[in-house]
Amino acid sequence: MATKTANVSVRVQPEIKAQAEEILAQLGIPVSVLIDSLYRQIIMTNRIPYSFSLPTIQTRDTMTEEQFNAMMAKGLDEAKSGRGVSVDDAFEKINQSIGK
Repeated sequence: MATKTANVSVRVQPEIKAQAEEILAQLGIPVSVLIDSLYRQIIMTNRIPYSFSLPTIQTRDTMTEEQFNAMMAKGLDEAKSGRGVSVDDAFEKINQSIGK
């Protein structure tokens, strides 16, 4: 087995690092293993294993308070009147839209 002798040094926000490392610890995966596997995926597929793209739907960050409140009121009205979608149907639509 090859000896690991190269280092990777990155700067990230402390809270992002802490949150990610907490999840990795729960999974039992050291950060070095995650980075090594990411590098291997890049080599194996000749690409980054996830896509970078702008959202195609409006997100909360881009909405005004009025737009957000109107969207929430519409959803509440739909739910109260029975015009909503079941959770299973919603996830099926989501999975279809992302190609699963």
